[in-house]
Amino acid sequence: MNSVMKRALCRLLIVLMAWTPFQLANAGMISTDQAASSAQADRTSVLNVLERSEVASQMQALGVDLSTAKDRVTAMTDEEVRSLNDRLQAVPAGADGAGWVVLILVGVLIWYFFFR
Repeated sequence: MNSVMKRALCRLLIVLMAWTPFQLANAGMISTDQAASSAQADRTSVLNVLERSEVASQMQALGVDLSTAKDRVTAMTDEEVRSLNDRLQAVPAGADGAGWVVLILVGVLIWYFFFR
């Protein structure tokens, strides 16, 4: 039994090594202009989101002045702006949580009919 387990483990490791990509990362030098333009593009994207009418009206409803928010974005570091822009791009447009309700409903129906 021990020999069978060793063979199975060895075969699994061989398959996993063949599956693993050999080139995971590629490092290279970028110029200062490229880094600055990327940071500026992220900052512009965040400022464009702030200028949308629905975002501006929601901020006004929460008591945040639009010019103050823009000043805060311009004062953020490049890494903070990049992180904020990534989160803004990842948020689905118009999402209100209905997807979760449908998912839970489907799960309950599957459970009900499976165990009935």
